[in-house]
Amino acid sequence: MVGPVPEDVGYRGPTACSAAGITYRQLDYWARTGLVEPSIRGAAGSGSQRLYSFRDILVLKIVKRLLDTGVSLQQIRQAVQHLRDRGVEDLAGITLMSDGASVYECTSADEVVDLVQGGQGVFGIAVGRVWREIEATLVELPAERPGEPPAEHPGDQLAARRRARAAGA
Repeated sequence: MVGPVPEDVGYRGPTACSAAGITYRQLDYWARTGLVEPSIRGAAGSGSQRLYSFRDILVLKIVKRLLDTGVSLQQIRQAVQHLRDRGVEDLAGITLMSDGASVYECTSADEVVDLVQGGQGVFGIAVGRVWREIEATLVELPAERPGEPPAEHPGDQLAARRRARAAGA
């Protein structure tokens, strides 16, 4: 069973990329085009940091897997909209199946079998399994709560330069 989703914890772009297995360029493009936008804090100008929720990262990883199977961006946009319309608790019981052209939602093993026997499903994503993978990955990565001063993030060279400049170094 999947654990509860912390709703007040956010993850910066580089952390979301690491957990979802995507590049920062993909993340930025998907946010700017509305495919997967950060639900905790969006970009508000130069130097601002987007904050992605656990659920956002789950959707990012699913988008990545669908792209890897050759599903069109148009079909992925429809699938993402469908996922947005569902509650977080419902996501863990879904298996997304794809034939490379369309995406199908299955909520039971019988539906998966019917789809495969019908020759439509050739690739499946068990969302509950992706959920657990992301949970395990995020335990090791930095998180922050909106409204709190940002924690020091490894590799954040720009922030280190700003601090050094502010300190007169």
